[in-house]
Amino acid sequence: MDLSKNIKTIREKQNLMQKEVALHISVDKSTYSKIEKGLRDVTVSELNKMAKLFNLTVDEIINYDENIIPKEVVIEDKTTVEQMRLIQQLEEEDKQTIFRLIEKMLTNKKFKDFFNKNVATL
Repeated sequence: MDLSKNIKTIREKQNLMQKEVALHISVDKSTYSKIEKGLRDVTVSELNKMAKLFNLTVDEIINYDENIIPKEVVIEDKTTVEQMRLIQQLEEEDKQTIFRLIEKMLTNKKFKDFFNKNVATL
């Protein structure tokens, strides 16, 4: 098991830059680079922050095997904040599609509410 290699592999698979991870775990880019090269140990706090960013558990990072198919993300099991964080990880085009769907659903709901309110008064 090589934790530094696992961290680098996961970061690359998630299309994150070193500076993005460094910022998220509150270290400078050169310090983060040393973590990936195995020249500096990662702290428990930093590992916990990485787990949140990567949407993995600490155990999944430590025992990472890129040949194992990741488990399905079930959005219903997540809090609203977590759902938004997951959406923010998507590519821009996918994010816009989701937001357009939400806007359409909200518009439909407002129309139905307006219609039901006004029909009820007839």
